[in-house]
Amino acid sequence: MPTGQSPWTILTLLRWTSRHFEEKGVSEPRASAEILLAHTLGLSRLDLYLRHDQPLTPEELARFKALIVRRRLGEPVAYLTGHKEFWSLDFLVTPAVLIPRPETEVLVEAVLHVLRGGGQGLQASAPSSETPPPTPYRASGREFEGRAREPRSPGPPLNPPLALDVGAGSGAVVVALAREMPDSAWVAVDISLAALQVARENARRHGVAERIAFLQGDLLAAIRPEPGFGLIVANLPYVPRKEWERLPKEIRDYEPKEALLGGEDGLALLAHLCREAHRYLHPGGWLALEMGLGQAEQVMGFLDETGAYDTLKTADDYQGIKRVVLARRS
Repeated sequence: MPTGQSPWTILTLLRWTSRHFEEKGVSEPRASAEILLAHTLGLSRLDLYLRHDQPLTPEELARFKALIVRRRLGEPVAYLTGHKEFWSLDFLVTPAVLIPRPETEVLVEAVLHVLRGGGQGLQASAPSSETPPPTPYRASGREFEGRAREPRSPGPPLNPPLALDVGAGSGAVVVALAREMPDSAWVAVDISLAALQVARENARRHGVAERIAFLQGDLLAAIRPEPGFGLIVANLPYVPRKEWERLPKEIRDYEPKEALLGGEDGLALLAHLCREAHRYLHPGGWLALEMGLGQAEQVMGFLDETGAYDTLKTADDYQGIKRVVLARRS
């Protein structure tokens, strides 16, 4: 950052930082500059433009400069600020958890549709045990900012039974669904104690902690195999091993590998859950799974092999990728 510039105002800093990030190949250069400067000053992004001629103090400038250096090296914006928006909610994030993605909102939307007896945007699929060759997962290097949302309409009552989130991570999915279903009770499981601590704090901040029991365990190992759940949701690691080195640096070098890598073909954990989940679902209960590009048919094949489901549905994300598979226990 040039030292001769005086004074550095909000607008001059935004312009310089955006150009600097673009020259260094930083993804979403303008958004990165805005979010980091807003974080430094304790302002909203809108406030940056309302106060565009406000100069920074030397202390503020030093803090912002440190963030510029870290972002330039590839550190994700969400880890630099400690926050990420998901489902119009502000979530705390640390390097112990995967950063919530916009495509995971499709999982939340799909669950709400089927529980409300709808299905808009869902495609019914005939179960098939034929599994096509795996298609590589393609991760995006884009730093998603999250989408502003209008408040949800309550819709028909959900009357949800006990529900389970497997691989809770930051708690984004379980917290979002718990808020949408105010009478629901949840169990949230993750193998990482550090991730569970983040999830528990997010649940507390959003007023749903008293309805979520947090358990440390590997997939379903911490749960008694009884058909007590009416809903199981999971966003498990699904990146194939061969795709690991192709991931963007800010994902590969900073986000937890164990929250991304799903074995040789990306399906190891999904396959295991598909073959066991029906033992924990009562009749009519739903299993909802997020997955990567080209994995939906294989996942439906795993489910079909159990003979335990009478309905399979898929939901596309905003890029047309079959991102979610839902299965109803027969």
